[in-house]
Amino acid sequence: MKMKKLLSLVLVLALALTAFSAFAEDAAEADWIEEDFSDHADIRYELAGDYTGKTVILHSNDVHGQIDGYAYIAGLRSYFESLGAEVLLADCGDFSQGSVYASTSKGASMVDMMNAAGYNVVTLGNHEFDFGYEKLMENLSKANFSAVCATITLDETGESILPGAVVLTTKAGLKIGFVGVETPETVTKVNPGLISMLTFASGEALAESVQKAIDSVRGEADLVFGLFHLGVDDESKFALNRSVDLFPKLKGLDFVLDAHGHTLMTRGQHNEPIQSTGTKFESIGVVVIDNEAKGIEANFLIPTYLGSKLYGFAHIDEAVQAKAKEIAGAVDAEYSSVFAKTEVRLNGDKAPGNRTEETNLGDLITDAMVWSVVKEGGIEQVEPNAVVGITNGGGIRATIEAGDISMKDVNTVLPFGNTVAVVYVTGAELLEVLEASTFCTPDAIGGFPQTSGIEWTIDTTKPYEPGEVYVLNGKESNYAAPASINRVTINSVNGQPFDLNATYAVITNNFCTAGGDTYNVFARSESRFDTGIPLDEALMAYISEALGGVITADKYGEPRGTTVELK
Repeated sequence: MKMKKLLSLVLVLALALTAFSAFAEDAAEADWIEEDFSDHADIRYELAGDYTGKTVILHSNDVHGQIDGYAYIAGLRSYFESLGAEVLLADCGDFSQGSVYASTSKGASMVDMMNAAGYNVVTLGNHEFDFGYEKLMENLSKANFSAVCATITLDETGESILPGAVVLTTKAGLKIGFVGVETPETVTKVNPGLISMLTFASGEALAESVQKAIDSVRGEADLVFGLFHLGVDDESKFALNRSVDLFPKLKGLDFVLDAHGHTLMTRGQHNEPIQSTGTKFESIGVVVIDNEAKGIEANFLIPTYLGSKLYGFAHIDEAVQAKAKEIAGAVDAEYSSVFAKTEVRLNGDKAPGNRTEETNLGDLITDAMVWSVVKEGGIEQVEPNAVVGITNGGGIRATIEAGDISMKDVNTVLPFGNTVAVVYVTGAELLEVLEASTFCTPDAIGGFPQTSGIEWTIDTTKPYEPGEVYVLNGKESNYAAPASINRVTINSVNGQPFDLNATYAVITNNFCTAGGDTYNVFARSESRFDTGIPLDEALMAYISEALGGVITADKYGEPRGTTVELK
C-alpha cells in the first residue's frame, strides 16, 4: 500500500515536471525566480526516500482565500508522515482575503480552515488587516496554532501585538524557532484608518526588531526560520523592504520562508536561503531537516496545479476537503445567483494589467463609481465636467470571464469591503496623485490609477524624481512625493482643457481617501466625504441599471485609450 502511494505521487510529479511552463509564466521577473522545474528531477528521488529521522516543514504563503488548497497541504503532511517524517505546517501571511470565501467572514473562515489542516505556526501579511486590527485579533483568538510577528507594536503601549518568535519542539526533541516579520508596506497597503493605532517597523527599526526576536530564541533553538512577509518585488526595492534586503543584515537565521510578492523561488538573488511558493497554493514549499545532524538537507517546491483538470494531486485530506466544501456551499448559496452578462473578458490581471496600464475592467469600475455618486447628487460644488473617477489598480483582484456574472464574481474582484468616497483637489494636486502613483511604471504598482474622465499620458522614459517621504498619521510611509511633475501630463478632463488651479471632484474609494497606496494627497484634503455606498454594490447597480444588465463589446471590449504610456 505504501509503495502504491509512492508510485502515485511520483507519477503525478513526473507529469507535473514536464508541463511546468504554464505554472511559472508569472515568475519570470528575475533570474533567481523559478521559471520551471526542469533542473529539479531530484524531487522525485527525494519524495521516494525514507523520511525516518527527518522533520519536514511544509509551508504556504499568499493563500488569498483559496480554501481548497488546505486539503492539499494536509494530505501532503499525511503522506510524508507515512514515510516516517514528523511534519510541521507554516504560513507566511495573506490568508485572510482574496476570495468571497474569505471576505464574507472577514477572514474568520480561513482560520477555521487552517485549524482543520493542522497548522503549527503563522505570521501576518498586510491583508490580515483588511478588516481591521480588532477583527484580526478576534480571528486569531480562535486559532489552534501559534501566530508570531516581531515588527508590529501598539502605539498606546509600545508593546508587540504578538510574540515575535516561538520555539516548537518536535517529538524527536528537535527545537525549531520561528520569527515573524510583517512588511512595512502595510501602512499604505491597508486602509490607514483601520491601523492608525499600530506602528509597523521599517528601515533600521525593522532589522533591529527582527534581530531581537532571533536572539530571543537562538540560544534555545537548534534551527531558526524566518516567516517573512516581505517578498522580492521591484516595487519594494526602493525602500529596501524586501526579504533579500533584510536577510544580509541579520545573524543567526538559518532559512527564510517568504511571502508578499507571489513569487516562486527556492533561493534568493545571491543564493540566500529563501523560499516562496507563489500564491493560492500554486505550489507547496518543502524543507527537509535531518534530526540527528540538526541541519537542513533539502528544500524544494511541489506544484499542485490546483483546480487543473489535466493534472491531479496525489494526496488530498478528505476531512479538510469536506470542511472547505461546507464553507463554499454556504457562500455559494447566497452569492452565486446570476444578475448580468458580459460579452467580453474583463481584465483583472495584475501585470500586465491593472497595476501597469489601463484596462477595460478599470474603466468599468471607475465609470460605475462616478455614476453611483452623480445620480445621487451632493457634489454640486463643481461643474459636471469637473467630476472624475480614480481607483487604485491593486484593489482590482480578479478577472471576470465572458458570460454570466454573479455577485460572487463581483465580490471576488472587489473583496475589501471598500466604499465609494469623494475628495476635492486642485488640478495641481490631481497631477501629483498621478505622478506619485506611477513612480515605477511600467513596473507594477498597486497604486496605478485606473481612471474615468481623465485623458492623461505617462512618459516612462523619464525618471521619477522623489522628494520628501509622504507622512501618514504622523508616520513615514513607504513612498516619496514627487519633487517635480516630470512624467505625467493631463491632456483633458471630460473633453475640457485641464486647469492646474481648478477644483476637481475625484470619486474614488475610502482606501484611497485615507491615503492608501500612493494617495497621500487625498488624505491631506480637508474637503472629502464617504458616501457609504459599497464599491461592489455600486458596480452591480451600474451594470444592472445603466448598462441594462449586459456589458457589451462596443462599450468595454477594449480599454478606451484615455491613458497613454510612452515607453
